[in-house]
Amino acid sequence: MSSFTRDEIEYLGSGLLGRLATVGGDGTPHIAPVGMFSHNDRLDTIDVRGRDLTNTKKFRDVARKGHAALVVDDLASTDPWRPRGLEVRGRAEAIESPESIIRIHPERIVAWGIDTGAFERNSRSVG
Repeated sequence: MSSFTRDEIEYLGSGLLGRLATVGGDGTPHIAPVGMFSHNDRLDTIDVRGRDLTNTKKFRDVARKGHAALVVDDLASTDPWRPRGLEVRGRAEAIESPESIIRIHPERIVAWGIDTGAFERNSRSVG
C-alpha cells in the first residue's frame, strides 16, 4: 500500500513545476526548480530526474547529506482562492547509474487542497 493517496499520485503526475530543497555542505539551505519528477510505484518513492543531474549542486547535496524535500503546488482557482500542493520530505539517495536520479523515500507528507478540494492540510509521518 502506498504512503500517497490516489489523488496525490495523480497530482504528482500533472506536469507541474516543483521545487527541490537540499542542504549544502556548509549547512545552508538550497532550493531549485525541477520539472522532471514522478512517483515510483514499485518503491513508493519520488524520483527526480534532470539534464546533467550528476553535475548539479542538488545532486551533490543529496549525496553528501542524504535528505531532501520536494514541494509541488499551484492554484486550482483564484476565485474562489484555492491553493493546493504537496510537500514530501525524507531520506534521499543520489543514484548515478543506470540513470541519474535523486530518489526521495518519504518520511513526512504534507498535502493541502488535493484530496478535499478545500484548503485543508493533511500532514502525516510515513514509514
